[in-house]
This record gives sequence, structure tokens and C-alpha cells, in this order.
Amino acid sequence: MAKALTRTCICVISVILVLTPIGSWLSGQVLDLSSATISDINGAFDKGTLTSERLVELYLARINAYENKGPHLNALITLNEHALETARALDAERKTDGPRSLLHGIPVVLKDNIDTQDMATTAGSILLKGSIPPNDAFIVTKLRQAGAIILGKTNMSEFASGVTLSSVDGPMLNPHDLNRTPSGSSGGTGVAIAASYAQLGIGTDTGGSVRGPSSSNGIAGLKPTHGLLSRDGIVPLALSFDMAGPMARHIFDVAAMLSVMTGVDPNDPATEKSSVAIGTDYTHYLNPNALEGARIGVARDFLGYDTEVDWIIEASLESMRNAGATIVDVRYPDWLLNAKADFYTTIRWREFKEQIETYLATLDSKYPKTLEEMVKRSQQILAKGGKGERTNPTRWSLFQDELNSGSLHDSDYLAMINHGMPLVREILQGLIAKQQLDAIVYPTSPRRPGPLGENRGPSSLDPAVSATNLANLSGFPDLIVPAGFTSNGLPVGISFFGLPFSEPNLLGLGYAFEQITKSRRNPIHTPPLQGEKIP
Repeated sequence: MAKALTRTCICVISVILVLTPIGSWLSGQVLDLSSATISDINGAFDKGTLTSERLVELYLARINAYENKGPHLNALITLNEHALETARALDAERKTDGPRSLLHGIPVVLKDNIDTQDMATTAGSILLKGSIPPNDAFIVTKLRQAGAIILGKTNMSEFASGVTLSSVDGPMLNPHDLNRTPSGSSGGTGVAIAASYAQLGIGTDTGGSVRGPSSSNGIAGLKPTHGLLSRDGIVPLALSFDMAGPMARHIFDVAAMLSVMTGVDPNDPATEKSSVAIGTDYTHYLNPNALEGARIGVARDFLGYDTEVDWIIEASLESMRNAGATIVDVRYPDWLLNAKADFYTTIRWREFKEQIETYLATLDSKYPKTLEEMVKRSQQILAKGGKGERTNPTRWSLFQDELNSGSLHDSDYLAMINHGMPLVREILQGLIAKQQLDAIVYPTSPRRPGPLGENRGPSSLDPAVSATNLANLSGFPDLIVPAGFTSNGLPVGISFFGLPFSEPNLLGLGYAFEQITKSRRNPIHTPPLQGEKIP
């Protein structure tokens, strides 16, 4: 648990914060920690007014205030005990050799289904508690090579599905409203970034799991084109859909993080199709005037479920018009909206059944090796449990559905893989081409964040039609940008959806929208701490 691991570390930080006079390090122009982009931080590094060590201290102080005390957001499962040591080493390296990249000395948190060889990877499940993978995930290796500091691992929906809680650390709380969902499955990363526990975060997205938490917590996030980032070393949910994605408070930071994580990975054949994007610096495409002359489609099928969400989206469209964009109404075929959930589940359940066992085979012998064994062990915990064990019947009942779903040789699975997914790609590509669109926008979540623990999915009494899994069925990219707040202070996000490997274009459009609207704000339950400034 983060709480136990950080006690000694936080005591040291508290002493440092008390003994260090604020005036001794604050001089000249300053920014709030939450408002500073990676570019701002690098400027402070270059001027010698900030060090990576000090930056880590600031973030650890916030974790102590709002994770270990205060509202107890439950966003973190594990903290890196060596983060300050790593920061000092990177500061020394900066002095002698210069920075490795824009991410040199920048703290990052990772969803706890992304392998780290020096910290446990639990996938939010008591079944994998304490599991140390044999090596880092490919994208973690890339982040470390760029000089990023892995500050910790975030809480998540167990095995990236089901309700927004884990059997390792319970539910995550939305820092804007503790009684509202932060959404999942990357809820811990969404909460941690919104609450400014780190500069950057990584989530994973199989049906909307980067995008829902980005919207519900009022931050930016990207579900990249399938294959742009390696899936090696990520606990699988369904490899046909799975994709890691950067999450941050600012579009600039999303672009900077994405720039260092790409690469063709021999352990993930899907990355071969990303060779066209290797070496791209996505920050070069962040043009504040990108909306001028752009043609933006608005997917009207996903409006009409929440008057205030609709109003915010309409206001967002008006901002785009004022910036010179042409707005075009788009409608998806009814059959696609009705069938996409069956397309998705037919693939998702079967793939988890087989692919999770491939991952489990890489772990220590004390952990389960099959989905059937996971079912049996979860039933034992539900029946009696033990010290520190929590139950998660919603996710564990889904184990049974996945176990009974069939195999990858079934005709309906093969039909979806060979014909269903290509059909979705062609339909969406045709919609974009027919109207000559630069992107399609829609409310990431058709309704504001619901009550904590409430079912808002397709099996709820009054489900809203969401577009998010279309990006997974097609493999196309989807960028989330904060768009505004409802009357009760809940964040609303807008999605910019585009063609494969159109991330440069989407990031440019999203950045322009962000600069015009400036809709992000700090959560009310995690305000800035005294002396928390970036000089």
C-alpha cells in the first residue's frame, strides 16, 4: 500500500519543507505546480531555479496531504522508494551531460497493469499482490531512457474491467467530488494527475479506459492509434483493442510524453505498422491556430443524454467556429450503434481468457496460471478472505463470463476479427473522407460523472450510447481535452477522433482548443499547498 511505503519518505520531505525557507528558492516569476507544463519546468531547470529533486519533493508532499491524509483519494497502490535518489542522480547528470529529453527528471505515475521490474504489478488484483515482473514494459524502458522518474503505480479497476475499484486498494475517489466516480479502468491515473501527484501519467485503454477517467477528472488523455505504442509488458485485457495512453493536465505534456514512448518492438508485431511515426516530436505540431480552416465533424448521436453536457459541447463548437473551423454534423449508421457492443464483447471476453494466461506464465509459481484458477481463488477470498484482502464480486463474476465465452477458433470470433473490425474501420474512414474532415468531436462521456459505484454501462436501466469503443474496434486515435464544468462542478471532456496515425493533427487541434478555452481547473478537494510554486 502507498500509505505504508511512504511513511518514512514523507517524514523526511516534511522536514525539508519546514526547514527550507520559501523565499530561498522562489524568485521572479512563478507558476502554480498544477499549471506548469513540462516546457515551463524545463525552463526552470535551465535557469537553475528548480531541480528534479525539489520537483519530486513537491509531488510527494501533495501525496502525503491528499493520499495519506485529507480526502484519502486512494489513487496510488505503490510509491517508488528510490524516487528522490533517482532525481538527485538525474540532476547531477543534467549538470555534466545535459538533459536526455524534455522528460529528464520529470515524475511519471503508471497504471498498475504496466510492468516495472523494481515495483510490484498487481493489475489491481489481490490475486497478483506482490508480483514483481521479470522486466520493465517496453514503454517503461523508453520512459526511463528518456530520463523520466517512475514515481509510483496507480490504483485501477481490477484487471482493467468492471467497477472502479481494486481488490488491492478499494475504490478511487474523484477529487472534484468525492461522491462521484473518477471512471475506469485507469481511474487511479486520472485522479493522480488531476490532483497533481505527478506531472505525467500512463493509463491503458481497451474500450475507453484512458478517455473516461480523463473526462471525469478534468484532464487531457490520448488513446493512440493501435500499434503506435508497444503492448509488451502490459497485463492484457484484449490485445486487439489494448493500447497504453499518456494522461496529463496539459496537451503539451501529452505530446512530449508520446514523443519518447514510440518505437518498433520485436516483442509486439503490431508496432511494425507504426514505423511511419517513429522519431516524431509531437510537440512540433502544437499550433494555437490549428483550428483555423479545419473541418470538424460533430457526432450528434452521442448528444441528448445530459442537458448540461450538451450545452458545454455546443459552447465548445462555437469556440471552434470563432477560431475559424467549419462544423459539420455527422451521424453514424444505426446498425453500427446497435451492434458495436456485441462486436466488442465477442472479441474482448475470448481474448482475455487466452491472453491473460500467456501473461501469467511469466510470473512466479505462487500466482495463478489460468483463468479457471483465478475463478477458484477469488471464490475462496469471497468466502473467507484474509488480512488485507478485499472482495470485488462484480469483476470476479466477469471472470466466469470470460471463462465460458468460447475460444479464438470460434466462428463468431473469427467473423468479428476478419470482417467486423475491418467493417468498422471502413465505415468510420468513409465518414471522415466523405465530409473531408480533420476530426470528429463528441462528448467523451454523454453524461456527467455518475454517483460513485453506480452502473452507467450498457446493462444499466437507462444507458447512454458512448462512442469510446469505436476507437478500439477501429484502432483509430482519440484525444480528450477538458471542455468545461457542469453546474455542480463536474468536469466534461470533448473527444477529437481521427484517422490512423493522425496524432499530429489531433494534438494540434486539441492544443488550439485548449489554448482558446482554458477549461481545466484544480479539483476543490486538492487545492495548492503553501509554497507550492514553480519559479
